[in-house]
Amino acid sequence: MHASNKSIYSIPAGFRRLENMHIVFWLLKDISWCMIWKPLGIAMIIPTLCIAIWIAWHNRHIKSELAHNLAIVFWISANSLWMISEFAGFDSRLLWKDFTGKHLALIPFVAGALTLFYYYAVQRPKEIKLNRTTTM
Repeated sequence: MHASNKSIYSIPAGFRRLENMHIVFWLLKDISWCMIWKPLGIAMIIPTLCIAIWIAWHNRHIKSELAHNLAIVFWISANSLWMISEFAGFDSRLLWKDFTGKHLALIPFVAGALTLFYYYAVQRPKEIKLNRTTTM
């Protein structure tokens, strides 16, 4: 394949700075969780999740980016739910059968995994097929 046939994905500098700030908020959230700094940990959920949603929305026209960014939104949601369950003390409380409060985080974790499964099992093969037919 010639270099001219390769697609290029570029990120505007302002958008990249927002993505980097998102990482700072995410790390602050997780450090706060680790250190049991409840107010800061819970407060960091809002900017971390909001920026993740904004990034997913902004990249919605690129199926691969959308799928991966939605998985990140679900991952942050799951981690946040797990953190809250520990902070509130219901992480080890049985809710139903063998499922505890922290197992509620499985809902967004599985949603993220299913999003990526759909992308790689259904959407990506369609993209590859379409790319083959348009480059011939």
